[in-house]
Amino acid sequence: MKNIITFLFTITALSCFAQKQSFDLTSYTAPAGWKKQLTANTLQFTKEDAKGNYCIINLYKAVAGTDKAKENFDLAWVSLVKEVFKTQTEPVMQPSAIENGWEAHSGYAPFELDGNKGVVVLVTSSGFGKMVNLTILTNTDIYEKNISSFLESISLKKPLDNNGNTIVTVSKPLPVKTVAKKDGFTFSTTNFDDGWTAVVQEDWVEVTKGVMKVLLHYPKQGTIFPADPAPLISGAWNILVAPRYSNLKNFKTSYISSYDRAYLGMGYATGNNSGKEVFIVLFRQGNSGWIEFIAPDKKSFIQQYQFDPETIKWDSESKLMNPLIAMANYNKFAVAAADFTGSWSSDFSGVQQLYNVYTGEYAGMNMNQSNQTFQFGPANNYSWKFLAVNGPAGAAKVGQAKSAGKFTVLNNWQLKFSDIEGKPKTYNAFFSCIKGARLLHLLDAQFPGSGIYTVFGKK
Repeated sequence: MKNIITFLFTITALSCFAQKQSFDLTSYTAPAGWKKQLTANTLQFTKEDAKGNYCIINLYKAVAGTDKAKENFDLAWVSLVKEVFKTQTEPVMQPSAIENGWEAHSGYAPFELDGNKGVVVLVTSSGFGKMVNLTILTNTDIYEKNISSFLESISLKKPLDNNGNTIVTVSKPLPVKTVAKKDGFTFSTTNFDDGWTAVVQEDWVEVTKGVMKVLLHYPKQGTIFPADPAPLISGAWNILVAPRYSNLKNFKTSYISSYDRAYLGMGYATGNNSGKEVFIVLFRQGNSGWIEFIAPDKKSFIQQYQFDPETIKWDSESKLMNPLIAMANYNKFAVAAADFTGSWSSDFSGVQQLYNVYTGEYAGMNMNQSNQTFQFGPANNYSWKFLAVNGPAGAAKVGQAKSAGKFTVLNNWQLKFSDIEGKPKTYNAFFSCIKGARLLHLLDAQFPGSGIYTVFGKK
């Protein structure tokens, strides 16, 4: 397998209405069509296809644990992962969650055993002196929906109390969502310092923090067209939001009059997969693209962004949109040397129409065009070429420069080139995502004041 699959978990409380089965302290809904094997201490579900794609889910009977949930996870990682798969890789940890007395910790790591490569996931839920462990082994992402549905279906009950009675309070400490999309790049998840986490998905970048989920939708045909605000917002909603929900309630559209008009659509709807009603705001302003905010209710949205989208004044409160616009900046992922093979280029063109300041008569036209290309090869070799054309139409001048050398990736957020125009040069660097591709953003690290990155696409 060329690239190890990366799993990202968001631990939340969900409701599941399907008929459940029980194993020890765990209730669950079995994945349809999977092979089930039950022992005294383990419940296993397996799925495999003719191409060798597989997934194995192991749910373990509750065992005695310490009063420290992370310590329980570490002990389980050694016994269930490290010793079994002989891996020395430390787990990539995900945010923990506490509910109804259970605290869940989860992490994942790649493994290779007897020539078989894949990802192993461990979830340890601790409470009442017990711990319940679950592992997932897979070498593919094609079973993502099955895994998510199974995890969403799981609930834990409390063990027997001192009187021998079972307390049936249901908790949902297990992770539910997977997967960063496998697109051939090294980094598909970014954990930002302010607590937000961004994950690459098929049709958007998913950004989460606490109970909030934000989808940074990739540009899509039919969502931008000349229209009044209401039909434009409704058209985008029907394409980007509506297919994933039902039972839309209290749908409203609004806009903010400003230099870059802000468009908002909002309402309550029920998720097709979760069965839960959520509050949704669809937003766009300027070049932000369509951004979808998903909250358990309107109160949660207001708590995060400090305004009520249903009562906002059209003309006087455009500044309140700034935190919404800022979410577009989370479409940002680190870089690695292996990501750059091939040719990356950036093109610019501009035209200036000139008029005489005294007579108003037309005075000609200036053209400005440029192309910058990096060709990345093996062993961190590169070649660079810059071509510029500018000046009056018919008399424009051509300038060009080129160099070659070695490049180095620094801290996964900078690129250093040994020779650009006769001297070493370092750029601040990151990737952003669009549908089916990534864009490379570079900014001279010595002069970052403008904040304007040059954007390169792969040819």
